[in-house]
Amino acid sequence: MEINIRLRRCSLQKKIDGKPLYKLARKGKIIEREPRFIRVNSFNLLRWESPEIDFTIACSKGTYVRTLANDLGQKIGCGAHLTKLSRTAIEKFQLHDATPLESFEAMSIEEIQRVLIPSYQAVPSQIL
Repeated sequence: MEINIRLRRCSLQKKIDGKPLYKLARKGKIIEREPRFIRVNSFNLLRWESPEIDFTIACSKGTYVRTLANDLGQKIGCGAHLTKLSRTAIEKFQLHDATPLESFEAMSIEEIQRVLIPSYQAVPSQIL
């Protein structure tokens, strides 16, 4: 299922009068931002023990999940925020495929060379 949602966001790159939006937001200034469309490919409710929920979301790049939680809370009239956020995938990389740091630190050079992904495979070709 795909849906489009209009979200307000506070971008690290956006500026007003030469000042980054995030710095203004941290000072408590309310900034009206232009909504943008994001794509939510899936939203799965894993646990609901009021007032807390756990969920997973598969979404397009540029989605501010903290803002999404806040906006959804505003829509239902109770407010909302995140207490934990974990990125489990980005493009073709999955967290479950990652090597834990403790394991990596214990590896020999040969083992490290076996598990490392070459930059030409990891980085999009338009960047190299």
